[in-house]
Amino acid sequence: MKPLPLACALTMAATLAGMLTLSAPALAQSSHSGHGTASGAASPAGEAYMKSMKVMDNAMKTATMTCDPDKDFIIMMKPHHQAAVEMAQAYLKYGKDPMVTKMAKDIIASQNDEIAAMDKWMKEKGGK
Repeated sequence: MKPLPLACALTMAATLAGMLTLSAPALAQSSHSGHGTASGAASPAGEAYMKSMKVMDNAMKTATMTCDPDKDFIIMMKPHHQAAVEMAQAYLKYGKDPMVTKMAKDIIASQNDEIAAMDKWMKEKGGK
């Protein structure tokens, strides 16, 4: 693996530092008094929403950036879209409102289409 250009490495370091700074309050809140959920996540739906957000957050924080803005955009957006699908699926399991149900179904369809397009694009460009 060849070393990254200095400008790219510095940008990645600054981005990581910013992400860590922004996530510190959330990490502190989630460990408050041994309670593993944030406020409002005590319902099964809330727990499912928070779980999808944690998976997305971890995937985005641990993603390996390439310094190619096109590939990096896809690398960061894919977990974001996957979390939207998972949250919409959780809504369908627990929610009742007909309009929100339609919205959740539309989100699942559109985000899955976009994930497939991202996967296809990355494969064509030699990425993961």
